[in-house]
Amino acid sequence: IENNELRLLYQPLVNNSGEVVVGVEALCRWTHPQRGEVPPSEFIPIAEHSGLIIELGEWVLRRACTDGKAWPKLTVAVNVSPLQFRRTDFVHTVERILAETGFDPARLELELTESTLIGNIETAEAAMRRLKALGLRLALDDFGTGYSSLLYLRRFPFDKLKIDQSFVRSIETASDAAAIVHAIVSLGRGLGMKVTAEGVETADQQLFLRAAGVHSMQ
Repeated sequence: IENNELRLLYQPLVNNSGEVVVGVEALCRWTHPQRGEVPPSEFIPIAEHSGLIIELGEWVLRRACTDGKAWPKLTVAVNVSPLQFRRTDFVHTVERILAETGFDPARLELELTESTLIGNIETAEAAMRRLKALGLRLALDDFGTGYSSLLYLRRFPFDKLKIDQSFVRSIETASDAAAIVHAIVSLGRGLGMKVTAEGVETADQQLFLRAAGVHSMQ
């Protein structure tokens, strides 16, 4: 962070026809002068373990909001670590970064995983309602891989469900993966949420997911 070695890449989010980019997800990358590319699977857990994820998360959010101003029609999604989210000043930090960058909160989407909510229900609900009051959107990331508690979907004000890429990779070969995708789409739509499928790589996957009723794809 101090040496300015981090950068953000942006993965496109397209509509269900696959033809229109509707948003991007910010992905953090680190090129080390000696080690070269250090993958996020390596440096994010270390940042979380050391507590530096707070500083890292703030850097990512600020940079994403700054970069996102150049794309006025796109939503910008940013992942939030459970450690970040559980801090009492997290909502204030988001508010401050939005004010500093002048980014439109209606175009910001924060992605949370279920681990953020476990054992933290009351506090998480209050923080999420405060964030929603700022005008931004909340997505439940990697749905289907954790506890996938339906209580969370009823209780927390999520705008979007994201189907984990492990199911998307298997839809053409495994009938159970296809059934799970259909179930998540049905659940999301029934609760008035948008549904995004992650890790879409082939035309066949896109056609299946479009027919299944997914709103958007990464």
